[in-house]
Parts: sequence; C-alpha cells; structure tokens
Amino acid sequence: MIQSSIAAVANPFDGLTVERLRARTSAKWRHYPDDVLPAWVAEMDAVVAPEIVEAVQAALAEGDTGYPDWTSHPYAAALEDFARERWNWSFDPATTHQVTDVLTGVMEVIRSVAPVGDIVLTTPVYPPFFSIAEALGRQVVDAPLGPEGRIDLDSLDRALAEAASHGGMPTVILSSPHNPSGVVHTREELAGVANLARAHGALVVSDEIHAPLTMPGAQFIPYLSVPNSEPDFAVLSASKGWNLAGFKAAVVVPGATAADVTSALHRPGNHAGHLAVIAHTAAFENARPWLDAAIAGIDANRRALPGLLAQHLPSARCRLPEGTYLAWIDCTGLGLGDDPAAAFLETGRVALSSGVPFGKGGEGHVRINLATSPEILEEAITRMGRALPSRNGKATT
Repeated sequence: MIQSSIAAVANPFDGLTVERLRARTSAKWRHYPDDVLPAWVAEMDAVVAPEIVEAVQAALAEGDTGYPDWTSHPYAAALEDFARERWNWSFDPATTHQVTDVLTGVMEVIRSVAPVGDIVLTTPVYPPFFSIAEALGRQVVDAPLGPEGRIDLDSLDRALAEAASHGGMPTVILSSPHNPSGVVHTREELAGVANLARAHGALVVSDEIHAPLTMPGAQFIPYLSVPNSEPDFAVLSASKGWNLAGFKAAVVVPGATAADVTSALHRPGNHAGHLAVIAHTAAFENARPWLDAAIAGIDANRRALPGLLAQHLPSARCRLPEGTYLAWIDCTGLGLGDDPAAAFLETGRVALSSGVPFGKGGEGHVRINLATSPEILEEAITRMGRALPSRNGKATT
C-alpha cells in the first residue's frame, strides 16, 4: 500500500500539503508552533524513494537489524559507481571508512591527521563547522568568499598564512557545493585550493554532502579529482540527496596518498547504523531516477524564486544556487537589520535560517529551503513580504 502510493508520485514534492507535512515528527515540522511555516533546516518536503522504502522494509522483515559489517563496503561501492557515472570520478571503496555522519567524518579526519592547528573556513559557511572547531579547541580563521559567493583564492591564501603562523597543521573545511551560497566550485577553483594547501602545509577536508544535488547547467567536480589533492579527504553521504537525515551514515574517502589514515578513524560509537547503510546504499544504487525528479522539482522552484522575490521582496537579492536546495537571500536592502530572519518569524510567521550563525558576511541574509512544493514556497515568500516595514512604520499586509 505504502510502496504503490509512493511509486505513483513522479515529482517527490507533489501532493504533500502543509496539513500532511505537519504530521511529521522531525525537527523541521516540530520545532516551531503550528502557525509558523518552516522553510529553514535542510530537510526535504518529499516522499521517500520507493527503492529505499523497499530495501529498508525488506531488512526489517528479515530481522536484519543488527550491527553493520565494518569489513565490507557496499555503501562505498554504490557511491563509487554513482560517482563514476555522474562525475567521472573513481576511487577504491576498500580504502574508505563508514562514519555516523558527515560532520563526524570531518571531525575524526582532523583529529587524526591534524591534531594541532587552526581551522580555516570560507565564510559565510555552514554553522556546524564552527562547532567542530569549538569541539576540537581550535581557532577559526576566516577566508571570506568573494562578492559572487565564490572562493576567493587571495583571501584563502592570507587565511592559510595566518593559520600556519600559529603553528600546527591548518585545516580547510571546504563546503562543496557551498552551503549557503549554492556555488558549485569549478575545477580551477578547487585546484587553487589544493595548491594553496600544499604551499602552506595544510589539510583539506571537503564536505560533499550536497554533491548529488547539482542543478542543470552546473557540473560538480569532486575535490579529490583535482591535482595536488592526494593528501586530503572528502566526506560524502546520500543524506541530503535522498532526504535521509534520519538514517545517519556517511563515507570518508581518502586522497591517493592518505589511504593509510582511514584505519585510524574507527572510534567506538562513530560507526554508521546498519539500516542507514542499507538505505544509503539503495539510494546510490537504485534511486537515481528519484534524485533526478527531485532535482527537476528543485530547479523549477529556484527558477520561480526571482519572480516571487520581485513581487513580494523587491529590494532583496539572490543569485540562483548552482547546487543544493538552499537559496541565500541578501536582505540588507529591506531595512530589517542584521537578523532579518527574526522579523520574518515574528511578523510573517515563516521560519528561515538566520544568516548570522554562518559567520562573517552572513549578517542581513537568510537561507531558505527550496525542496518543497511550489505552493509552499510561494506561501513562504508571501509571508516574508508581510514583515516588510511600510511607510507608516507598520508591517505590510
């Protein structure tokens, strides 16, 4: 019954009303009161790919709910096959390591490879990267993005020089595609990152969780496919591409000369869950058509976004994301201060991610989730418009 109803949905964002979504118990739909429309955290308003449902149901039916087998690599093998087909990139699954999630993988690589040294971040950037630095007791050095939201290699060069002057091995945590800007880094940009890392004796760990979600017209380049990245690492997952955040699992992929490090990443409690590995493997192996349908739905929403902003928030600015399902909106022209998300929440009753926790350059910005139905996206932007101050000092209606 569940499988047939899911399989009948061509666009995974169709047919999910706000009333139906409010029955979910995940953070997106339970964190705020029911009168708030959530468009913040990176969860999709989508049905699950039937291939994943079938794989998990089969495991449950067989009682296959124990520990994952750390000696086999079905998840990494499925990821490698996907990467070869979509990105023309290959790696040896036997050299990889499964971890609980991407952030755990990033943290454990840094802990093992660069036990001392600053963390360099291309700000504004995913807020949990700051939490990793704090948990490891490291100083953060900002390498601000350029005006178009792209990596500024001169900025990165200065940041790495500063970090290296403090001693230890600096680490660049790279967000690729970049969250929140939605930029898909070019081969030239990534090669520049690798060259600077080698020049400054630094480590690069590339968070590529959004890699499957590359929009039409852009091409994702795996960081480890560029020259000079051999001592570095990438961490990947099916989590964002197939909306599997509740099934925690990720794969650490070492560069060509870093394979011996992955054996040191096995720490108690940091392994992926067995059902999660089954779900993620099914995603990369069998649910590629579902991913393509999701990308088409996200692409339609991102193309509709400029018109919606022009209608309801004409002074806002937003570059269309090349990857991810997140859009970064510059609200500095709206007169809502450094944290416009607070005004949108209080007056418009729509929850967005505040730009402030993303670090330098995040002030006056919000991040909105595009992985939803066109109707919900339109309602979210309409509510945002209600928070704008009118000429008499009151919010518009």
